[in-house]
Amino acid sequence: MKKPNPLLEDLRAILPAIAANAARAEQERMVPAENIAMLKGIGMHRAFQPKAYGGLEISLPEFADCVVALAGACGGTAWAFSLLCTHSHQMAMFSKRLQDEVWGENRDATASSSIAPFGKAENVEGGIILNGELGWSSGCDHAEWAIVGFRRPAGEGEPPVYCFGVVPRADYEIRDDWYVAGMRSSGTKTLILKDVFIPDHRIEAAKDMMEGRSAGFGLYPDSKIFYAPYRPYFASGFAAISLGVAERMLVAYAEKTRNRVRAYTGVSVGTATPALMRLAESTHQVAAARAFLEKTWQEHAEHAERHQYPDRPTLAFWRTNQAYAVKMCIQAVDRLFEAAGGTAWFDANEMQRLFRDSHMTGAHAYTDYDVCAQILGRELMGLEPDPSMV
Repeated sequence: MKKPNPLLEDLRAILPAIAANAARAEQERMVPAENIAMLKGIGMHRAFQPKAYGGLEISLPEFADCVVALAGACGGTAWAFSLLCTHSHQMAMFSKRLQDEVWGENRDATASSSIAPFGKAENVEGGIILNGELGWSSGCDHAEWAIVGFRRPAGEGEPPVYCFGVVPRADYEIRDDWYVAGMRSSGTKTLILKDVFIPDHRIEAAKDMMEGRSAGFGLYPDSKIFYAPYRPYFASGFAAISLGVAERMLVAYAEKTRNRVRAYTGVSVGTATPALMRLAESTHQVAAARAFLEKTWQEHAEHAERHQYPDRPTLAFWRTNQAYAVKMCIQAVDRLFEAAGGTAWFDANEMQRLFRDSHMTGAHAYTDYDVCAQILGRELMGLEPDPSMV
């Protein structure tokens, strides 16, 4: 039996209002400020923030349940806001000095990100100078900081080091270039950095973060969430959103199909055998995806509670389980949408948005199952990880 989740109960109270904003959010191509205010009003942005700064430090299963519910109301809002939340877990792996700068005066501060190493870094005394156009920064319009990726030059003859840096909102511009088919309301735009100085205390090597060797690791010995690498937390939202969208599609399909009749014959679609079979199979598939994800999320929580850092095989399963669940959810959505009729393609029909958003959940690098299958396959065969696969 699941333990009570007060944050989820508070979230459910505002979901109708967020769902009512879904069409406007798509038109504006970003999360409405009203949605952000409601979500911050219930404290969801504090989910993975250290308690030292007023955070909740809730477990991954509790958080994921909230993201699933939020995605059923608006996939783009869930995408952007879940990332603003999970980035707090990542920032807790940085130095105490950086955390004081972020949350010392503003405990409501959040960070968006563009963590692929798009930036061009130059070493200078005390840090780096970063330039670049860094795309894919979801929710950036509502964030006070950004976590950015780059390769830092190393010593002579040494390869550059993949790093993350944290920069304040004043140090970058936002290019409004988010014109897409799916997750339109996530506001995933491009950050423009020109000669931005990032001091060393705001920089961590990605490998150190994944292996529990970053400056912030161990800062919170009583915590039950910070003895786990940031990446499973970062990736958890994508699968949770895919599940939430798929679960909403089951409901929307049943509602739209129940009284639907074929235009030329007047025959009921809702009682026809194909419709019943499609709904049943998709329901089973989504239920299987939920069970698979809940098992994975619970394993995260149990490792964290034991202060046990996961070994490489465990990380490989965590990394790839979520992508497989996304694959199942997309298949379930497709099965229903392809039989939903022409009216499902109208902008006013919720199902076309769910279809588009569902496919977008599988387009992220972390949910690319072709990559994930190779990662897990190599682990199962005792091969070294391929560094070209993240």
